[in-house]
Amino acid sequence: MKTTAWLTIFVCWMAVLAVPGIAAPVDTNLVWKAGVASVVITPRTNMWMAGYAARKKPSDGIAQDLFAKALALEDEKGSRVVIVTMDLIGVLQSVRQSVEKKVEERHKLPPSYLLLNASHTHCGPEYRPRSGREQESTDYQAFLEERLLRIIGEALSRLQPAKLQKAHARCGFAMNRRRNYLLPADDPNSKKAPNPDGFVDHDVPVLMVQGTGTNLIAVLFSYACHNTTLSAVSMTNNIPRYEFTGDYAGYAQETLQAGRPGLTAMFLNGCSADQNPYPRHFMIPYVKPLEFAQHHGRTLAYSVEAAMAAHVRPVRGSVRAALEYVTLERENKDSKKETPSRQYPVQVIRFGDDLTIVALGSEVVVDYSLRLKRDLSGKAIVFVAGYSNDYPGYIPSLRVLKEGGYEAPDYKPVIEDRIVTKVHELHDRLSQ
Repeated sequence: MKTTAWLTIFVCWMAVLAVPGIAAPVDTNLVWKAGVASVVITPRTNMWMAGYAARKKPSDGIAQDLFAKALALEDEKGSRVVIVTMDLIGVLQSVRQSVEKKVEERHKLPPSYLLLNASHTHCGPEYRPRSGREQESTDYQAFLEERLLRIIGEALSRLQPAKLQKAHARCGFAMNRRRNYLLPADDPNSKKAPNPDGFVDHDVPVLMVQGTGTNLIAVLFSYACHNTTLSAVSMTNNIPRYEFTGDYAGYAQETLQAGRPGLTAMFLNGCSADQNPYPRHFMIPYVKPLEFAQHHGRTLAYSVEAAMAAHVRPVRGSVRAALEYVTLERENKDSKKETPSRQYPVQVIRFGDDLTIVALGSEVVVDYSLRLKRDLSGKAIVFVAGYSNDYPGYIPSLRVLKEGGYEAPDYKPVIEDRIVTKVHELHDRLSQ
């Protein structure tokens, strides 16, 4: 076709659009509304770092800034949910309670529609109260809460038409860190980590958020792996340093955002209590721990990109959420020291029948993720996140409880069934 013919068609089409009452085609897939916000939560001064008891002094500086990010989503009926991710060791109960109360007061958002998740980086601030450092903890918590409230409000204020899509891929650097119980106990290899025969969850579920243009405005992704690539001491120019960084999860987000201008990448840590990244620390003499963190971060980012290039499907329906607490009881085998039971948060968020997020408190072993993804999947993409809404310590499965070891505090054997039963109860209720 000649250029003049193309020009004629273009002029005619523009004339049609100019006629009153005739609008340009509308993308009917933009049935959601979405808003996103991000803020730096790196401590403003050097302070003690969380994750390794071997550290003997406060931080020296910053290798990478830490972030909190908020994604607000609203369905066609006006129901809203806000997902917040943070480059921190965990979500303190006091922070969760304070933030959910103020968010409900300011934005009329019920607590069940607010999810707070921590990446569990071992290179973030230690903001849990510690003897002799109470003021440091109090000051950082106040700073953190102010910034969380800010980005939640900003994300809600920025709601715009959006399309949600789901996908998933695989990533392989996580390995089970518990001893190999398949080997005889007297085999020296049975006590070594990593355990290549142990249970893992290499799934990388992805939620893509696209605005009115062609570019993504947000991507939420998950992986079940400890953020412990870096050892207690990082090295800069061969000098020992205690530096803040988001570890592999921080570099995964950084990689995605660098490659896609305007994107906010958000990481939900999965059920990674017994999962470590390998290689890590100083396992390879000629590779520095920070290089491992950057490499694993890029690897995970590329897995997210692979997911987004694969079988992408729409997310439809309405958003429904529930948050309830179950009682986790301890065995109290030591008669001299009684450990009280704990109220443990279980949260389920459903996006129609297409996507489900299960958010469990604290350090959950991988058995929960494998079991719940198997139970709930169907046609849905399922995120099973640990480190959400509370930070009460390790949460073992029945298998891990029987085996014993580092991730097996003395809970009563009903712990797994109690948590899983509550997840199913909330999931089924939200389907009605």
